[in-house]
Amino acid sequence: MLTVIGAGFPRTGTSSMKAALERLGFGPCHHMFDVGSDPDRARRWAPLADPAVVPDWEHVLEGFRSSVDWPAAFFWRELAQAYPQAKVVLTVRDPHTWIASMQTLIANGPARLQSENLAPEMTGLVENMNTTRPLLERMIREGLGSDKPFGVPLDEKDSLLAFERHVATVKASVPPERLLVFDVREGWEPLCAFLGVDVPEGEPFPHLNDSKVMQESIDRLMQGENIGLPFHPAT
Repeated sequence: MLTVIGAGFPRTGTSSMKAALERLGFGPCHHMFDVGSDPDRARRWAPLADPAVVPDWEHVLEGFRSSVDWPAAFFWRELAQAYPQAKVVLTVRDPHTWIASMQTLIANGPARLQSENLAPEMTGLVENMNTTRPLLERMIREGLGSDKPFGVPLDEKDSLLAFERHVATVKASVPPERLLVFDVREGWEPLCAFLGVDVPEGEPFPHLNDSKVMQESIDRLMQGENIGLPFHPAT
């Protein structure tokens, strides 16, 4: 049963939030990484490409106590209704740095994963993403207002408007006592206060998976290294 629902768009510090929530005892935390790395999980999400499908959230999110990032965050409203006791965290960042990060993700992620010259280590990831591709396209179409194919750069003006509209909609829809609007640069204190847990003493807040790390990780995967998911920087 979910206890924390992430409502923020991708590239708003969602991998940092995953790590933070798991450190605070709210894990496992579902992230797009779990879809890319687990064919069973990808198959559970795939039917939701059809808006007429009524999700069985206990099945789709079995084993998880929290969720961040798409695809779960795309269904924030439905999840908030299904789990009325869960708290909602809306991760945010400057819209212009967000769209730049999204464009980098698309250029160095989905677009390159469609290359014919992929290392064997990439096969499972590509198959899982293909399984959920119709859902990804639905999320891009409905969430970002874009009808461009998966992996094609976004229209920046329309995407910025969609980002701002999403933030406003979540703020207007979720009761203030149930919602935290959170920039991961704020660190542990506001998140821990909202969740009612202690701040981890002497531990920096995790800051993971920025655009540079993603690009380096894709480079390494393309060269045949099996670095696992989620992506980690070179050491």
